Amino acid sequence: MRRAYAWFLVPALALYSFVVLLPSVQGATFAFTDWDGLNPTRHFIGLANFRQMLEDPAARGALRQTLVIAAAVTVVQNAVGLLLALGVHSRIKSRNVLRVLLFAPAVMTPVVTAALWKYMLAPEGALNGLIAAVGPDSWQQNWLGDPTLALCSVAGVVVWQFAGYSMVIFLAGLQGIPQEVYEAAAVDGASGWQRFRHVVLPLLAPATTINLMLSVIGGLKLFDQVWVMTQGGPGTATETLSTLIYKNAFQLDEYAYSVALAIVLTVFVAVISGGQYRLLHRGGEAAR
Repeated sequence: MRRAYAWFLVPALALYSFVVLLPSVQGATFAFTDWDGLNPTRHFIGLANFRQMLEDPAARGALRQTLVIAAAVTVVQNAVGLLLALGVHSRIKSRNVLRVLLFAPAVMTPVVTAALWKYMLAPEGALNGLIAAVGPDSWQQNWLGDPTLALCSVAGVVVWQFAGYSMVIFLAGLQGIPQEVYEAAAVDGASGWQRFRHVVLPLLAPATTINLMLSVIGGLKLFDQVWVMTQGGPGTATETLSTLIYKNAFQLDEYAYSVALAIVLTVFVAVISGGQYRLLHRGGEAAR
């Protein structure tokens, strides 16, 4: 019977292999050549592109900034999402309206969101105008033009857009906790913090795993917001592996080198997300 069911998968697997797997494998072979993306001829150069990556300060800087922004987005987005979920999980009358409003940014196109925030964070933008109205002029900043603030500003926009998405996943986890569990903990004399620490957090392990996986993967391959808001600038302050791949492929005509960078990014995403899943899954099993 199982073998009969397996035959129904053959058309989908064949199409997936033809559309995704075969082009991906064929494209990965370009990383071992010197192809510029335009010249019909190319030569096999082995691991030269990967050795160049180790010696390229731009690649090392992009890798460092990719890891920093992925870590920052993961931590802050999930912390904010959990706080929002706890807030709208309460019995306040406006909780349904708040859920819609807080989730709304997540359904907006990242390019549109980034374009709006780019103008809001400009030196003469809305944020500095608001600061000028309520505080001293010294608080106004060049949010996207200052190398020390640009990466934090981009990360803040990503958190603003997707914290509501994390909130919805946490909220689903909270709604799946039986009310009897809270009541039993209260009867045992547990304080509010103790109930949250020893009851809610362990039971939220599946939602936490999903949120952390999504935010880590999204942070590692972040491109749209960075490209629209800063294009990797000022200088290389917000350069990520995704933007560096784009520049090498379509601006510098170093297509083979960009493929090598893309392979490294793919390996990073697979290793980090896979290790994170195993760690969180093991922790969730231990909590249960």
